[in-house]
Amino acid sequence: LILTLFGRKHATALHCSTCCVTTSVQLFSIRMFYVASREGQLPKILSMIHIRRHTPVPAVILLYPLTLLMLFLGDIYSLLNFMSFMRWLFIGIAVVGLIYLRYKHPEMHRPFKVPLFIPALFAFTCFFMVFLSLYSDPVNTGIGFAITLTGIPAYYLFIVSKKPKCFQKMSDSISRYLQIILQVIPPE
Repeated sequence: LILTLFGRKHATALHCSTCCVTTSVQLFSIRMFYVASREGQLPKILSMIHIRRHTPVPAVILLYPLTLLMLFLGDIYSLLNFMSFMRWLFIGIAVVGLIYLRYKHPEMHRPFKVPLFIPALFAFTCFFMVFLSLYSDPVNTGIGFAITLTGIPAYYLFIVSKKPKCFQKMSDSISRYLQIILQVIPPE
């Protein structure tokens, strides 16, 4: 369709652009795993970097099979509907939080300030996208919401609660074993 509408040059440019966006999203996701692990929200092994390449190899090794599994298990549009709803919801909540902080803590250092109507308009747009998702596909949106809610008990179980010593000992031994195999070390 793109080839017939815009010609070969535009279709090639669009395909290259799509590949670049996909690659940057993958790299961003790997970075999220790495930072969450460094902050103690995921197993420590995911925050370790390769000895020579200085890349988070364990996070890459975990993320790529998960990505392939999600792509091959079902319809890509359902997956987008599941997660884009929550993405826009959390972005909107974060922007509303920034507006709240501007009023509650005006003394905080901010590298730059924008007029208030810009984040307010952006937050409104985010919540409008959430509403459109709810309106157009309530079933998939509800499934995505349910999937996201499973993170609450997981957070309390693995992050907030104190882990048993046997669990910690097993986790440490697995991390040591993977460090040797993957040739990774904790970042400095």
